[in-house]
Amino acid sequence: MDQFTVKTHSRSEMIDITEEIMFALKRSGVKNGACYVFVPHTTAAVTINENADPDVPKDILTELDKIVPLDGAYRHIEGNSAAHIKASLFGSSEVVLVEGGSLVLGPWQSIFFCEFDGPRARSVMVRFVPDVL
Repeated sequence: MDQFTVKTHSRSEMIDITEEIMFALKRSGVKNGACYVFVPHTTAAVTINENADPDVPKDILTELDKIVPLDGAYRHIEGNSAAHIKASLFGSSEVVLVEGGSLVLGPWQSIFFCEFDGPRARSVMVRFVPDVL
């Protein structure tokens, strides 16, 4: 398993972590198989979405704030219920295929770390599982 830290700078942001995962893939030596990306946090998540237009992640975060507002009538006393809900909506893991030593992503896709309760230093865990053919 490989692990790296993502330092976030605001309460909510989406950070493209594809390059770090590709570096981990090269170190692993796996040519064909699967890449598991896991975020061990209850107020952060991981997702795959468009990387070409930086407004896409901004739009996602803006609309999420409308759906799950920071100041909702939540009972959780820490004040970060919105972050927990957003993390649950996105999820803590993604699986990406590996073919020919590369991540199989569409031409506009990247893997994003999603911060919902920052700024913080967060962990991302990556495991590559080779095909057993």
